[in-house]
Amino acid sequence: MLKRILVYCALLFSGVTSVNAQEVSHTFAFGDNDFLLDGKPLQMISGEMHYTRIPRELWRERIKMAKAMGLNTIGTYVFWNAHEPVQGKYDFTGNNDIAEFVRIAKEEGMWVVMRPSPYVCAEWEFGGYPWWLLKDKTLKVRSKEPAFINAYRNYMMEVGKQLAPLQVNHGGNILMVQIENEYGSFSNDKEYLAQNEKIFRDAGFDGLLFTCDGATQMPAGYLPGFLPAVNGEDNPAKVKELINKYHNGKGPYYIAEWYPGWFDSWGKPHNGSNADEDSKKLDEVLSAGISINMYMFHGGTTRDFMNGANMSRTEAYAPQTSSYDYDAPLDEAGNPTPKYYKLRAVIAKHLPAGQTLPDVPERKHRTFGLEVIKFSGVANLFSNLGKPVEAERPMSFEDIDQGYGFVLYRTTLQNAANGLLKIKELRDYATVYLNGNRIRVLDRRLRLDSLQLNSTTPNSVLDILVENNGRINYGPYLTDNRQGITEKVTLNGQELLGWKMYKLPFTTTAGFKYLPVQNQAELQPALYRGTFSLRGVVDTYLDMKNFGKGFVFINGHNLGKYWNIGPQQTLYVPAAWLKKGVNEVVVFDQLKGGHAELSTLDHSELNQVIKE
Repeated sequence: MLKRILVYCALLFSGVTSVNAQEVSHTFAFGDNDFLLDGKPLQMISGEMHYTRIPRELWRERIKMAKAMGLNTIGTYVFWNAHEPVQGKYDFTGNNDIAEFVRIAKEEGMWVVMRPSPYVCAEWEFGGYPWWLLKDKTLKVRSKEPAFINAYRNYMMEVGKQLAPLQVNHGGNILMVQIENEYGSFSNDKEYLAQNEKIFRDAGFDGLLFTCDGATQMPAGYLPGFLPAVNGEDNPAKVKELINKYHNGKGPYYIAEWYPGWFDSWGKPHNGSNADEDSKKLDEVLSAGISINMYMFHGGTTRDFMNGANMSRTEAYAPQTSSYDYDAPLDEAGNPTPKYYKLRAVIAKHLPAGQTLPDVPERKHRTFGLEVIKFSGVANLFSNLGKPVEAERPMSFEDIDQGYGFVLYRTTLQNAANGLLKIKELRDYATVYLNGNRIRVLDRRLRLDSLQLNSTTPNSVLDILVENNGRINYGPYLTDNRQGITEKVTLNGQELLGWKMYKLPFTTTAGFKYLPVQNQAELQPALYRGTFSLRGVVDTYLDMKNFGKGFVFINGHNLGKYWNIGPQQTLYVPAAWLKKGVNEVVVFDQLKGGHAELSTLDHSELNQVIKE
């Protein structure tokens, strides 16, 4: 009997012990006030981390840091566009191995709250939806349309194969599963929500399900009969009042998203929160017996071209930065911040008598600046174009079967016509060239979609390099997310015809032809390649302040985007993606030229906005 009691205590406080929390089978249920693990109250102290934003090699290290802060649960979304990049072809390997992420959490004695809604928001491209859904102009995501529901169902069946066996009622560590995500911010169709529930059940999620919404959006977003968690509210009395209202007058009480930080958008100051105020709020919530998930505990980095964007009827298009530091307790590189230690101290106050927190693990890799990296070659983009797609009118990214990156649109102006050049529905950022000379930048953020065209000559070549700067991930424009030149281009009101479209997805930087760095055009887009040698691997940051706008690959890994307008001026390079010996870096810059070298720093710079 004594042994059983000791095992149970270890399980209950798994966030602060080294005991594997899933050595035996468990039950998990909703009580009137508390979550019940094996019939006993469990207060979840959870932190959100996204496996896709953390190199796989660092998953365990980050989870250990969560446990050392006193967390007992990890929350994560599941990202549809990461797992089904091409319709019908699924990827649950490498950094997409969500099941392994859950298993590592189990090995470290941590529970998991899983959020596999097909819509995640998360400042992630298209809110997690795969771009190929947009190949059908009429399809509406987040709807009951058969084409959408069928694609969604097929995807969820694959997710279920990965995760349903890991639910707590099957001997795993997934306590509960979220259906949809903040649906009340989008619509109020209870039939659609009920379809979600059926799809989840058919996929094997036979445990406890819940929804989450902001306080004012709960009436539209909750599904009767399921736990309605609340986001963004940390007043204990209000949390209990809201959940009681939509859950038959009872709990349990769960804040599914509590924000000790916030995300950043390009061209705007770095966001953050006050650690002392956060600590006070956390103390109040835990004292009231409410379970909580801090969004984010550790943000990491939105790499590749996966950043999203916000846009509303009153606010302009605003793409998000690659850094997802979020001013979280654990910073972008996994370092504990002062906020981490303050929240840790609060959690320590709420431990049972005799329990203590584990020591904070030391980082395996220190952060250093490296020697200046010299570029040895440059590949001019205009000299490395493949075979174009040709059409009378410009085609969107989706219509030429491309999801992310860039497309170069080219036409010839037969007449020497000057005047107003206008792109209707530009998505999202364009550099415009006449006969190879850059004449203007157009930017959806600033509602810039036109320019005055002068000095044309007969048969002038017009090039428009268009970048997908991030599909909208939240709000009413979620269903209007096609990319590129989505309508038409006019000159003095007359539509320009006869287009060639060169696909530039940049899934890799292989295949480009490089010349010595001195052979480069100053204002033409180009890739810059260099190598550097290391005797040992370290974390570092690339200093991008002297560059314009683009992205960086290191050893085949896309580190994300940079843009000199800020606030992010560095790109984090994890030691896990470096190696002893020779390393390769490739920088693409669409705005500035003449680069000869690249510097690194031993710290991030995330709050330097440059006036445009």
